[in-house]
Amino acid sequence: MNTALITGCSTGFGRQTAIHFLDQGWRVVATMRDPSTSTLLASDKLRVLALDVTVHNSIAAALAEAGDVDVLVNNAGVGWLNAVEGTPIETVRRIFETNTFGTVAMMQAVLPGMRERRSGVIVNISSSTTLKTLPLLSIYRASKAAVNALTESAAIELAEFGIRARVVVPGLAPSTSFSHNANEQIAAAGGFFEPYADLIGRTMADLQRHAAGEVTTAQDVAQAVFRAATDPNCPMILPAGADAVAWAEENSANATLRQSKVGDVI
Repeated sequence: MNTALITGCSTGFGRQTAIHFLDQGWRVVATMRDPSTSTLLASDKLRVLALDVTVHNSIAAALAEAGDVDVLVNNAGVGWLNAVEGTPIETVRRIFETNTFGTVAMMQAVLPGMRERRSGVIVNISSSTTLKTLPLLSIYRASKAAVNALTESAAIELAEFGIRARVVVPGLAPSTSFSHNANEQIAAAGGFFEPYADLIGRTMADLQRHAAGEVTTAQDVAQAVFRAATDPNCPMILPAGADAVAWAEENSANATLRQSKVGDVI
């Protein structure tokens, strides 16, 4: 029976992904900073472990308990919405520490075993904000764009050992607690930066309109992650959710147009 270790399983994408893998008959190691908050139903195929991706000893302890991992899903992350100028440098470091450095640390923790067995899959959860340039998401988008670049290059390195790496990019998911958690962090950091009040107002209105249309569900992400974990022909970067798919198609069309214009100039 294959084993998937999934980070950030207390709510949202991680929780639903754990459920989806369990439903497919996998053994699941669901990790979160505080296992007492878990709402996952007990199962003989499920282990819930404490894990903070920003703490080396926490990672080591969880991996020692988890045993061999066939699929790592790097889902743990934090959100942020504010202007670059209004983002304290300590907040920037915290976002990258979780979203980017935490992803690297988890990869480094599982790769020796995968390399020795010459098999394994790493699925990193990024964001559809990397597909479309939006205001006030500069810091968050940068942390996730780094994950995309990391995975694309690492995939070439790891193919030498029979290991695959893929990225799943979810769209806006208002049904999860992600936005609420981001808002709590913004409030703790002193709120939005006042000189950008007009832009912030317009951006928030745009996000509300977006949320009223086609968006992403946690199940969309779980299905995409499972495909990335099990389908060798899965694209390197896989959008999850109707809005993410639309942005990916728009991004692809724009790239084709840019190439066409360059060809005309040449």
